[in-house]
Amino acid sequence: MMKFGICNETFGDWPLERALAYARELGYTGWEVAPFMLTDDLHSFGSEQRLAYREQVESAGFQIIGLHWLLAKTNGLHLTTVDQEMRARTTDYLCDLARLCRDLGGKVMVLGSPQQRNVPAGQTMESAMENAASVIRQAVPVLEETEVQIALEPLGHEEGNFLLTASLARQLQQMIDSDQVKLHLDVKAMSDEGTPIEQIIRDNADAMIHFHANDPNRRGPGMGDVDFVPIFQALNDIGYGGWVSVEVFDYEPGVENLVTQSMQNMLQAQSACT
Repeated sequence: MMKFGICNETFGDWPLERALAYARELGYTGWEVAPFMLTDDLHSFGSEQRLAYREQVESAGFQIIGLHWLLAKTNGLHLTTVDQEMRARTTDYLCDLARLCRDLGGKVMVLGSPQQRNVPAGQTMESAMENAASVIRQAVPVLEETEVQIALEPLGHEEGNFLLTASLARQLQQMIDSDQVKLHLDVKAMSDEGTPIEQIIRDNADAMIHFHANDPNRRGPGMGDVDFVPIFQALNDIGYGGWVSVEVFDYEPGVENLVTQSMQNMLQAQSACT
């Protein structure tokens, strides 16, 4: 059976207790955390706060999946820049996030954050790939220590200019060459590739460790034109045992509608699979 998660920023300024109760009643059991929803200063979010957050989420019937939006709303961090000091700070921050992820009980960190990885003007893609590989490779010892994996996230042209396809993310993964670095797939992003989404899933079954369900219209799964039946069929066919986590960007329909319709649509698509 698939495991369904939800990203915590979906609930905006809802009290955590209310958000957890609402999501759990609908059948979500995974809680994915954007660090900026916890604190704007990672070092001030100490062990007691981490434990309290984890205990509240787990007592509501959830497992904390891990982190995403890793570099969002940060300053002075960048994955592909030629600035060596900035890359070193980025490695250090990824290590700090890995420790946070472990403390919360999470196992995976989705590395998207397009603004902090886009290739600066005048820099070659080869240089950007080498720099990104170096930043992540230097974080591997801490990833191993914390038993946390980074999931590289391809993103479409609307988001930026780096890792626009699953194959490019696989290339970066191979450059890093660590079991702690695998692949994340996102329906909105895959819709930009041209290759059928279900084919991308099958082609990358050996590397994918996390999955985001959404639509190119920036709303939840099934709330746009993408047919989720073949997507869920492909996930079933490859024996995917990870989380399917709902990530939305357009909150206009309201939290209740987004969270409720997403679950209903996923369950309907799942039931249509053979």
